[in-house]
Amino acid sequence: MLKIKSTLEPFLALLLLSVVTDLSRLTFGGAEVIKIGGKVHSENLFVVNRELSPDGFERSTVLAGLSSRNGTFPGPLITGTKGDRFQINVTDLLTDSTMARSTSIHWHGLFQKTTNYADGVSFVSQCPIVANHSFMYDFQVPDQAGTFWYHSHLSVQYCDGLRGPIVIYDPLDPHRFLYDVDDESTVITIADWYHDTSYELIAKRAGLTPDATLINGKGRYVGGPNIPLEVINVEYGKRYRFRVVSMSCGVDHGFSIDGHDLTIIEVDGVNTQPLKVNHIQLYAAQRYSVVLNANQKPDVYRIRALATSGVGAQNFTNGVNSGILRYKNAAGNSDREPTSSQQNHIVSLDENDLQPLECPGAPGKPYPGGADLVLNLTMGFGVAPGASAPSFFMNNVSYVSPKVPVLLQILSGAQSAQDLLPAGSVYTLPRNRVIEINLLGGSAIGGPHPFHLHGHAFDVVKTSSSSEYNFVDPVRRDVTLVNQNGQTTIRFVTDNPGPWFLHCHIDPHLEAGLAVVLAEDIRDTKSNDPVPAGWDTLCPIYDSLTPDQLP
Repeated sequence: MLKIKSTLEPFLALLLLSVVTDLSRLTFGGAEVIKIGGKVHSENLFVVNRELSPDGFERSTVLAGLSSRNGTFPGPLITGTKGDRFQINVTDLLTDSTMARSTSIHWHGLFQKTTNYADGVSFVSQCPIVANHSFMYDFQVPDQAGTFWYHSHLSVQYCDGLRGPIVIYDPLDPHRFLYDVDDESTVITIADWYHDTSYELIAKRAGLTPDATLINGKGRYVGGPNIPLEVINVEYGKRYRFRVVSMSCGVDHGFSIDGHDLTIIEVDGVNTQPLKVNHIQLYAAQRYSVVLNANQKPDVYRIRALATSGVGAQNFTNGVNSGILRYKNAAGNSDREPTSSQQNHIVSLDENDLQPLECPGAPGKPYPGGADLVLNLTMGFGVAPGASAPSFFMNNVSYVSPKVPVLLQILSGAQSAQDLLPAGSVYTLPRNRVIEINLLGGSAIGGPHPFHLHGHAFDVVKTSSSSEYNFVDPVRRDVTLVNQNGQTTIRFVTDNPGPWFLHCHIDPHLEAGLAVVLAEDIRDTKSNDPVPAGWDTLCPIYDSLTPDQLP
């Protein structure tokens, strides 16, 4: 497989690469698939602008694709096997000045051990990739398998469409006896979709009200055309592992499939004890593997993903918030839409019922405060002195991206929280210690807030919905909820040096300051996380942009 230089010299080589075909590419939900195979495999991902109408309303978007001429929503499905090395060269070809033209990509849920530079967070682990340049994300996945995703991590850019799924397969999956089918056809992405650009959404300074819910990139808006809905095909008697990915910019969705139970076996890349439900409230950035037994009468059944605002107010009228589960040999026309109903008895997921399959139990001692270091992070919302618009706060500080990435500051010699920018938003953590974080919802409106920690999965020893602590077998994941005036407590071990983002995954809330950086083992970051030459060029190139080329 050809490779290209990370600064696109010469640029014509990039265009030549875009016409090379690869027989390993399949399709999923109308998008393409990058299949990573073997120990090392390289691919190219192009970030482009494209006029797109997934719900029948055409708008300019920011998308990922496998050629310079085409982007898709969702972006190409990336698949690999536990133990693989990923080399993904991301090329920025953005031109539309109504949206961000620089970019970076975060590989959500992958720990990036020894490759913090590849975590993809603008101004935390890198400077953005600017238009007509590229950067090679080169990282290994030695000990993770499950359901993940990727998205832009610059401002609110991923709301404009730059998001796609990742699946890492485990040949020795302990749950493999529970299902018969697990492939590209069983990945289900759920996304909120807006007719406004992300900048227009932010300018409105209002709550998110999506125009459509997209299932694998297909959906309808109220009053719009009858766009064909996504169809998931099944065969009677088979068991399917559906990998359900919330790629939401912020809104949560109630997910269910009429007439069928869903047995949860994986949460955010962590195997769980099987748990049977028939409804999951799916929050931004969360992922679930569920087993569906196709044991109902061969027919068509509604897949429901009810948004909690915007288009969600219309329920499922005219097929909004919907997809189709279609049995082989179902009676009637092949394009017939479901008339099925939800189950009479709804069994909704309670996060407290989830238990990890392997190595259950939180690190530290089995009582509140039984950790080496306890951090209390209190959220807030309001207008800061001298500001014209309200912001979110963590311990009275609103996160504002620094001009120099935190990782570069550390590599340049900064050794303490007082030396690191943004001031008041960076917390230093010692290596190989048990950390307990109390996330206190305070006055942070607009919740529940799905909080994500980069570089780790954590044990949720106190969930947002419980007053009790669980140190024996708490759920382990990388996104959990924090309620206004509530408390959520997580624990993890600092075994991954580098600066890691902890933030609300409602993207406009992050943009408004609801985040901190956890700088883990600063002393050893330089030796633990060596950076490639291409990384060193990102900031000088970005800093050379003129004001009208930003961001």
